[in-house]
Amino acid sequence: MTQKELNIQKLLNEARERSLHAHTRRHFLKESAMGLGALAMGALLGSCGSRGAASPTVMFDPARPLLPKPPHFPGKAKSVIFLHMAGAPSQLELFDYKPALMKMDGQDCPQSFLEGRQFAFIRGIPKMLGPQANFAQRGQSGAWVSDRLPHFSTVADEVSFLKAMTTDQFNHAPAQLLVHTGGPRLGRPSIGSWVTYGLGTENQNLPGFVVLTSGGNNPDAGKSVWGSGFLPSVYQGVQCRSDGDPVLFIKDPDGVNRDLRKASIDAINNVNKQEFEEYQDPEILSRISQYEMAYRMQITAPDVMNINNEPEYIHEMYGTKPGKTCFANNVLLARKLVEKGVRFVQLFDWGWDSHGAGANEALNLGFINKCRSVDKAMTALLLDLKQRGLLEETLVVWAGEFGRTPMQERRDGAVNPFKGRDHHTEAFTVWLAGGGIKKGYTHGETDEIGYTTVSGKTDNHDLQATILHQLGFDHERFTYPFQGRPFRLTDVAGKVIHDIIA
Repeated sequence: MTQKELNIQKLLNEARERSLHAHTRRHFLKESAMGLGALAMGALLGSCGSRGAASPTVMFDPARPLLPKPPHFPGKAKSVIFLHMAGAPSQLELFDYKPALMKMDGQDCPQSFLEGRQFAFIRGIPKMLGPQANFAQRGQSGAWVSDRLPHFSTVADEVSFLKAMTTDQFNHAPAQLLVHTGGPRLGRPSIGSWVTYGLGTENQNLPGFVVLTSGGNNPDAGKSVWGSGFLPSVYQGVQCRSDGDPVLFIKDPDGVNRDLRKASIDAINNVNKQEFEEYQDPEILSRISQYEMAYRMQITAPDVMNINNEPEYIHEMYGTKPGKTCFANNVLLARKLVEKGVRFVQLFDWGWDSHGAGANEALNLGFINKCRSVDKAMTALLLDLKQRGLLEETLVVWAGEFGRTPMQERRDGAVNPFKGRDHHTEAFTVWLAGGGIKKGYTHGETDEIGYTTVSGKTDNHDLQATILHQLGFDHERFTYPFQGRPFRLTDVAGKVIHDIIA
């Protein structure tokens, strides 16, 4: 062959190689309609049973994935603010008053409490630990709230307490995943992703699902707790910052004006549209939508995420610290976001792990400081939403990932140097407010020392089912097809907690 013919052959080989690279496994399976594709379809249809739930219960338009969509039935809530105290605050120092436990303070833990039980750190025979706070009944409802939350005590009549919450995970990361994704392992969509998939959002210039973090660290499970899992990626949580630019790189680079930025996005999306025409992959349309939203966010997000323009009485009310990253700033931002039509706002406040291994983990030191850092702001959130007429349509949820033991932690054969409690799966407290939830109500009860539930037992799937119900979804019908079967947030469990619904 001549050199010219060799060059032509080389070009042809390179073109063929590029074509093979473009022919991904997804496209191969899609085109194999009579092969693996047909088998997958058969498995999918066969998994429906008599319920016929294999297809999404929500009409998904990949070109406009965040448009508002109707739920199964009219919901009482339009948006959710989920306050997660990452590390699991002690219910025995906040909401679950147990005077009998004080009488056992310092005694050896009865063997019956230890037999057949598994703890994260307790070894040997620990000592019982009485409440490290003073309690009183608050408001007309008479709810027990400790002096660790003096501000919150004034709004106890606005909330419903779930006193008998349980979980089956005693390590932070899997327990956090269970709270937010319905399963203790990676790969499932978070509740915020499910909600925005099902309802869309009322403001097309902002993400439907926003995440804010405080406390110096992300939760132990990392960003997976606000991931979209097997749902389209447009539904994953968008992490924003409470100081500086709300989203990194939201400003135009030096030398690039807004017109040039728009032209570059249009050019990128033209390439994406051509790719979609060739492969018909709906994820490409989601990518186009995300680019366009990022452009629109440049105008909307900086104003919404700026708390400096709030009046002074609001800053005093929340205890905010403009220019810093803190829980109070994030709570105020959450109010501003739902006010602007954001569907789901997730706040994580890290640092609630109270083992007693150090001063920061001590129930009589670090725990008190954590309570002070959230008390004023979460109280202000309820009052502010109420005065703006937003509380009835905004569901506020406060939770940790599990509870704490009635006994003091004893690690490696010795009592920890500070007073602390180990992780506990059999009893913890969650509260909800607004969004059609009863006011001044307590559901469930633990035994006389707060060790296990005796009535009104609930779990994470029940909580998730209730949140979805308040938004207008039947959690058993709200599914998405994946790996040959319909998946749902509540897995194969969960019951709506009707007793706390107004």
